Amino acid sequence: MASAKPSSTASIQYIKSELNTIDSGELKKMLLRLAKHKKENKELLSYLLFEAQDEVGFIQKVKDEISGEFPEINRSNLYLSKKSLRRILRIASKQIRFADSYRAEAEILIHFCIQMKESGIPFHNSQVLLNLYNQQLKKIKAAVSKMHEDLQFDFRASLEFIEN
Repeated sequence: MASAKPSSTASIQYIKSELNTIDSGELKKMLLRLAKHKKENKELLSYLLFEAQDEVGFIQKVKDEISGEFPEINRSNLYLSKKSLRRILRIASKQIRFADSYRAEAEILIHFCIQMKESGIPFHNSQVLLNLYNQQLKKIKAAVSKMHEDLQFDFRASLEFIEN
């Protein structure tokens, strides 16, 4: 490594400059070590290597995973439903972070909201669940507003459906 070691955790800029000095074999070793260190690192690396090239396929896989989780929701009371919905939302949020795309974020969250509406859970009777739903609407609107105008138009119809 060429330059002096930083005193604490290195900034992204510093890491980026250091990565330019490392040969590919050493970089592979570092990536494998990073993947072994934490499950989320391994999941992100798997996404980057195997799924990032097919965003449409990845989004569909996440939607299918979300759809598969909704029948498992305990509907006996709203508290248990809330716990299940938050768990599903954590899964969706992690996948959205991996994709790092406004389109993926909007599509996945719209799918989550549609599933929530169609689940039969009376979330309008719980302020916590209603807030959770409305927060997803805000995230969808923010993601859609950052897209190209043509894509925005495509997402407006879905957004209108889940708002009503």
